Amino acid sequence: MDWFPLYNSLRIAVISSVLVFFSGIFAAYYIAKLHPVVKGVLDVILTLPMVLPPTVVGYFILLLLGSKRPFGIWFYNTFGTKLVMNWYSGIFAATIVAFPLMYRTARGAFESFDETLSYSGQTLGLSNTYIFWKVRMPACRQGIMAGTVLAFARALGEYGATSMVAGYTPGKTATISTTVYQLWRTNDDLLAFKWVMVNIAISAVVLLAVNMLEKKNTAGKRSAG
Repeated sequence: MDWFPLYNSLRIAVISSVLVFFSGIFAAYYIAKLHPVVKGVLDVILTLPMVLPPTVVGYFILLLLGSKRPFGIWFYNTFGTKLVMNWYSGIFAATIVAFPLMYRTARGAFESFDETLSYSGQTLGLSNTYIFWKVRMPACRQGIMAGTVLAFARALGEYGATSMVAGYTPGKTATISTTVYQLWRTNDDLLAFKWVMVNIAISAVVLLAVNMLEKKNTAGKRSAG
C-alpha cells in the first residue's frame, strides 16, 4: 500500500485541529459575552458549515480562493502558487467543516463555567489572561479536549469539500477519503476495503477517546457535587 493518503490526511487533520482549537476557543469565549441577538446571529453563521452539504462548503471556498477568482489570482501573481488543487488546500476545507464542532463544544463548556471563580481571581489582582489560561481553561478542559478530538475526527474524515478544492492526485493531494472513492471507481475493492478498515480503526480510537473524556468529566462533576 502507498501510505501517502494516511500521511496527508493526518497532517491536514492535525494542522486544521490546531487552527480550529485556537479560533474556536477565541470565538466561543467572546461570543458568549455578546448580546443574545448578536450571539444568535453569529451562532447561525459560524455553525452553518455543520449543516451545509460539504460540496456547498467546497463551492464557497472555490468562489473565494479559486485560481480564476480575484483573491486567487492575486495570490498566484504574488507568491507564484495556487490556493486550490494543492495538498494544503485540504486544510481550508477541513478547518471550515471542523470549526463548528470545536466552537459549539467550547462555548458550552465556557457557559457552564462558574464565573465566581473568575471574580475571585480578579479580587486577588490576577489578570484576565492569567485567569483565562490558569482558571477557566483547566475548569473547562474536558469539554475543550472533547471538542478538539471531535474536530480532529471531522477533519480526518472530510471528503466533499476536500475533493472539490484539493482534488485527487496520487502522492500529492490524495487523502484516505478521496482514495477510497477513487479505488471504488476503478473497481479495486480489495485496496479500497483496506483503506476503509484503516479509517474505521482511526475513528474507533477517536470515539474511544471522546467516551473516556465524557466519563472522566461526568465522574469529576459527581465528585465535585
